[in-house]
Amino acid sequence: MKSLFYILSVLILLKCAGPQPPSIKLKTGLKNNSAVWGDTLNLNLNKTLKKSSIQFFLNEKSVKSNHILTNEPLGIHTLKAVVSHDETNLEIETKLTILALDPPKLYTYELINSFSHDKTAYTQGLEFDDDLLYESTGLNGKSSLRTVNYKTGKILKNIPLDDAYFAEGLTLLKDKVVQLTWKAQKGFVYDKTSLKMLKSFPYSESIEGWGLCNNSQIIYKSDGSNRIWKLDIETFKELGNIQVMTNKIALKNINELEWVNGKIYANTYQFKKEVAVIIDPESGAVEGVIDFSGLKKQVEQHFSLNVLNGIAYHKKRKTFFVTGKNWSKLFEVKIVPKN
Repeated sequence: MKSLFYILSVLILLKCAGPQPPSIKLKTGLKNNSAVWGDTLNLNLNKTLKKSSIQFFLNEKSVKSNHILTNEPLGIHTLKAVVSHDETNLEIETKLTILALDPPKLYTYELINSFSHDKTAYTQGLEFDDDLLYESTGLNGKSSLRTVNYKTGKILKNIPLDDAYFAEGLTLLKDKVVQLTWKAQKGFVYDKTSLKMLKSFPYSESIEGWGLCNNSQIIYKSDGSNRIWKLDIETFKELGNIQVMTNKIALKNINELEWVNGKIYANTYQFKKEVAVIIDPESGAVEGVIDFSGLKKQVEQHFSLNVLNGIAYHKKRKTFFVTGKNWSKLFEVKIVPKN
């Protein structure tokens, strides 16, 4: 038995010590494999294989070795080389990051008003229907859907969720309210007037439920990554996604969403910065960054105080309302360019 074990060990070592396939890498000709529209790919391999042919693909679509980037989606994508060599196909992949062309513009705020807000509300979603404020609050055992008199902070209706659910963002869609849950892979649909739950719907490829908004034709859903998913307004099925990109990075932790004048305004989950961003819904480019620093200092400082979250646009007043998780105030602001 010992001799058999010795022979097997030698054979394994000989096999491991044998010739290994060459380390072949796909090169793009771009620094850090990052590009913007207008850049040209210079695709090639770091090693040449004799009697071989090569085909290049960007997101499974065939491209030339000197492909010019024009209207490809922003984001992190897969480049692939398929090498036909000695009657076999060898696939080599690498990642290509397509960034926004321009840096985002910088904005700040003018404080118009501040109103009382329930400091026990772990705010996840916020949206107006005329003067009536709809709010979704999170945490297991504390999640709810509610309507609020924003001027007084009084809760008008409060629908608690089952303790198993951690509620997230919401959006108003015609006569309905759509609300997400965080990790349960499920969303809920309510009657807008009575807040009676009508049905639920499953997620598909999106990781989690974070924020929601809509333009009456498409629902936009964030999932904590740098992706915003497009949902069908009738079936709530995911139709595709955009990737949120600046001119430098993929921007993750996209949180609460609001649709305003053709753009997506989004909170981002940041512990040290009170900011929101303005996103182009077609390309995913971050067109603006809004600095909300200073607001958190104006609320009651208590143990459960958490990050900025919740952004709603009041169409008649043409102002934004923002708050945070367990904030004692709701702020009415105007967004203005930063000097």
